[in-house]
Amino acid sequence: MTDEQSAEFSYVVTEADTALALGSGDVSVLGTPRVLALVEAATVAVLRDRLDAGRTSVGVQVELRHDAPSRVGDTVLVRARRQPGEGARVAFDVDVRDTGGRVLASGVVVRVVTGRERFG
Repeated sequence: MTDEQSAEFSYVVTEADTALALGSGDVSVLGTPRVLALVEAATVAVLRDRLDAGRTSVGVQVELRHDAPSRVGDTVLVRARRQPGEGARVAFDVDVRDTGGRVLASGVVVRVVTGRERFG
């Protein structure tokens, strides 16, 4: 689901998403690097189709708490909600929940809207 201010999608945890596979730990649960990638994908989805041609957004700041595990095969719900504000800096409240609504991870991601030409 995506609207003007938020995006949400579900994701099934695989072995490739685990801390063990990603090198960020030694257990087979959803790794924090994958959590970060998922919430960033949600922030990109909020801005998709809202930026002028030739514009993009890049992540510049992240504050993320990863408080509870998710096992391989679990479905998680990933959500980003745009905070009020104008200008090139766009902040999002993000979270990942299990299907019962328990918060697994939460935080804030800030993106900056800029010209694509900066990236060659």
